[in-house]
Amino acid sequence: MRVPKGWVHVLAKEIIKELLQKEQIELKVTEEQAVKLAEELLLEELTVEDRLNAEVRELLKQFDAEIEKGRLDYRKLFEMTKKKLIQERNIII
Repeated sequence: MRVPKGWVHVLAKEIIKELLQKEQIELKVTEEQAVKLAEELLLEELTVEDRLNAEVRELLKQFDAEIEKGRLDYRKLFEMTKKKLIQERNIII
């Protein structure tokens, strides 16, 4: 996640505030509930790449022996695997 976690609440609050001021949304919940929902959505989206990286690391563990022997380049294999998963899952990073 490239945005500090402490900023997520502030960003969510500003987004909801701005949308309300521009009358682009009408709330059916309290503003605080809307901010909390926006915060959850932001965190979910901001951590997609982190979760993907963790999954790729887990997948590459099966090749540890080959990587340690120098037969495979971990960085290159990591990037190729990540790119493939991004394409397969239509993930936008």
